Amino acid sequence: MADTTEQTEQRECRTIHAGGEWLAAASGATREVLDPADGRPFAVVAEGDEKDADLAVAAARTAFDEGEWPRTPAVERAALLRRVADLLIRDRERLGLLESRDAGKTLEEGRVDIDCVADAFRYFAGLVAAEAPGRVVDAGSADVHSVVVHEPIGVCALITPWNYPLLQASWKIAPALAAGDTFVVKPSEITPLTTIALIDLLAEAGLPAGVANIVTGPGHTVGARLAEHPDVDLVSFTGGLVSGTKVAQAAAPTVKKVALELGGKNPNVVFADACATDEGFDTAVDQALNAAFIHSGQVCSAGSRLIVEESVRDRFVDELARRAGRIRLGRGTESGVECGPLVSEQQRAKTEEYVASALAEGAVLRSGGRRPDPSPQRPESGYFYEPTVLDHCHREMRVVREEVFGPVLTVETFRTEDEAVALANDTEYGLAGGVWTSDAGRARRVAGRLRHGTVWINDFHPYLPQAEWGGFGKSGVGRELGPAGLAEYREVKHVYQNLAPQPVRWFAG
Repeated sequence: MADTTEQTEQRECRTIHAGGEWLAAASGATREVLDPADGRPFAVVAEGDEKDADLAVAAARTAFDEGEWPRTPAVERAALLRRVADLLIRDRERLGLLESRDAGKTLEEGRVDIDCVADAFRYFAGLVAAEAPGRVVDAGSADVHSVVVHEPIGVCALITPWNYPLLQASWKIAPALAAGDTFVVKPSEITPLTTIALIDLLAEAGLPAGVANIVTGPGHTVGARLAEHPDVDLVSFTGGLVSGTKVAQAAAPTVKKVALELGGKNPNVVFADACATDEGFDTAVDQALNAAFIHSGQVCSAGSRLIVEESVRDRFVDELARRAGRIRLGRGTESGVECGPLVSEQQRAKTEEYVASALAEGAVLRSGGRRPDPSPQRPESGYFYEPTVLDHCHREMRVVREEVFGPVLTVETFRTEDEAVALANDTEYGLAGGVWTSDAGRARRVAGRLRHGTVWINDFHPYLPQAEWGGFGKSGVGRELGPAGLAEYREVKHVYQNLAPQPVRWFAG
């Protein structure tokens, strides 16, 4: 029998998953999910609150304390993660389209995200399956067996951002499951749909009930409760600096483990020698565009600060601005579109305010700086903003100091290598940066001096699941991906076994 409209809406509103059941919010509240390409609602989710968070944490706690998952052999946990990766690839088109509509990115970006999510699950499966059962520590006696082992932490609260919903969730969920933890994930209330879909795939892969739980709802209620909850053993948050600070403060009274991946204001340093040939020049310009404008600049590692050597500045910025003006904006699902909308009207308004302040402080607008004219691919109701290049910028400008999280690229210049390094490091953040040069010695020197968690040389944006991802300064604490990413979700236990115990006789008796 076909579903009625009422039945369909009721099913859509059951987006809280606790103890193996899909539930509506305890309060009955719901939220519409908007398509940023036209500003219209296309899904409805439950709007959870503290009561729903408590229910999900209780389910995760029971599954950890009494369930089988923490004691499941690593090879079996790895097999489940590989099954999840296979299911992700099976549903690649559906999930890629959902990610595109939910977050506003192009369909191709959505598909690539799903591939990367599957890679993350496969990587952590291989990492945990290949590990030794423990590290023997020589105690200096044949009568003592001393070993260091890794054990799951417990219940993990995973709070994820809106820009890469499923990818960022996978960077937390995959290692947590590999380690044997249970979790409650709170996706951004703006882009929750693919994370909801992942919970279904985990169940299909055979994950026991209660291990994976999700609460859809706002950060100030659900996220805050998860961060402070006494039955949560670890909270992992990816998002902005202000919210990350609140998470750390909420977690402090219970002294739970905290991992924070926060903002970035990432320099892309271009030396003149990288542009000595036509091919080198074209590649550096192309990568500067990619660094700044992929996903409309809504990337924590976006190369939003171009720092270019003075001798090639005019030629470089002229070509950069020309090409930025030709980027095709539109709905991400439309053929030929290169850049989609911003995720919300609030995000566009924030971007507009930053551009206005930069112009008032003396920046020169070279490209963009406005909402595009509407077209069939760009409905007027969508949250579109043109890729913007701001020239003649300096460190005192807000747009240079603060994270815009929009399609805005600032241009600064330098004359010497020392000046380039000083400019690149002159930021409160330290997430990522790029260096462009044909001089191998200079590349190593500059990369070594940059205070950023990831440094790309003659490239921008690639990441490897095998490498750790983290930052310096206010870009956060803790690591994701790589062996250190798995270690974040574990406790270390030293087991010391005396095979021939003897009386100590510290005291007379």
